[in-house]
Amino acid sequence: MVQQGKFWIILNPTAGKGKALKHRPKIDKFLKESGRQYEIITTKSPGDAIDIIHSLQINDDDITVAAGGDGTCNEVVNGLLTRRPRSSTPPLFGIIPIGRGNDFSFTPGIPADVDKALDILINGKIMKLDAGMVKGEFFPDGRYFINGVGIGFDTKVGFEAAKMKIKSGFSYMIGAIKMLIRYEKSPVIKIKYDENEVTLAAVLISIVNGRRMGGSFYMGPNALLDDGLLDVCFVRHQERRSKLLKIFSHYTKGTQIECEGVNMARAVKFHLTALSGGMAAHCDGETVCYEGRELEINCFPGALRLISPV
Repeated sequence: MVQQGKFWIILNPTAGKGKALKHRPKIDKFLKESGRQYEIITTKSPGDAIDIIHSLQINDDDITVAAGGDGTCNEVVNGLLTRRPRSSTPPLFGIIPIGRGNDFSFTPGIPADVDKALDILINGKIMKLDAGMVKGEFFPDGRYFINGVGIGFDTKVGFEAAKMKIKSGFSYMIGAIKMLIRYEKSPVIKIKYDENEVTLAAVLISIVNGRRMGGSFYMGPNALLDDGLLDVCFVRHQERRSKLLKIFSHYTKGTQIECEGVNMARAVKFHLTALSGGMAAHCDGETVCYEGRELEINCFPGALRLISPV
């Protein structure tokens, strides 16, 4: 059982296509009956969670909980890791996954069932959680992430989906079809990771801490949250759309390494340079750049402590 201090619940009411707010009474009732100190704070706009956390008096044994989706998790993590003065004790972080995709919470096995997720906050265990940071373009000083950075095809699909009025998995499917029809020339990217280096025309690069992105795609099927490393998977440009489509079908099973033109590795530090073309990149769904030239990505082992299932 987690014997810690106060719960700070950061609730995003727009998560889960606007359905997250209906869970507030259940969260309130559960925590009240648990006998623990808690406060529920509702965000009002994007980026609000970071400012809220900076304003709170969070003690080392308090648990800050993201009640929302992957975007809420990202904001809460960035709030915790950029608070000043910074404690030498890694912040305690919990999740109530009530968003649309809930990709990060899939890796530690935190269920989307609200009752079960709440029970984990009280009866779960504390595990080390690595964090990554990407520097470049819109974030010259860096942006933390706990799930991953996507560069290339999947990011552009997300950009296409964001333009649509329909905000669901269907929009991503339409976006993917559009990108396959368009099938733009891939940028040539030099990737340095630890002591290794590779240059390739890259249709897709994923540098991840978690295993899943986009709701059903296993970008890092063997990624571990507490190994002090980030997993990278890069896909060389394919001449035929059909071959690329086959590779993407393997992503839904996490078996893409079986495909020609796909490579995987692990490292602590990454440096990416676009030698021709530009990089479209996101970090936990947050746009990093549209035509970026240079990105630096690092892993920070044990930056957080996560409340996870037993």
